[in-house]
Amino acid sequence: MAEDVKLKLDENGHGRFYITDEETQVAEMVISISNGLLTVYHTEVLPRAEGKGLGKQLLAAMADHARRNEMKIIPLCPYVHAQFKRHPELYADVWQKADQ
Repeated sequence: MAEDVKLKLDENGHGRFYITDEETQVAEMVISISNGLLTVYHTEVLPRAEGKGLGKQLLAAMADHARRNEMKIIPLCPYVHAQFKRHPELYADVWQKADQ
């Protein structure tokens, strides 16, 4: 069973949200944070961990983090962008759209 989503950032604001299964990382969302913006670059779940909703767990943790820290999200990751477009009511408050 996967553990909770964790966040690891370096001193430059680059890092990832990730989920481990015992000692192995099974899912990650690569991000950077700068000037009140959280940019999402890539989301990946290992094949053996697919179908368990881990991508959605990462997405929820990332959106919660942005809300708690009053950040806007730039969804460069195709998965995150697709989820934002599919459920705009869930993410309108944190979505930094390109035309803003």
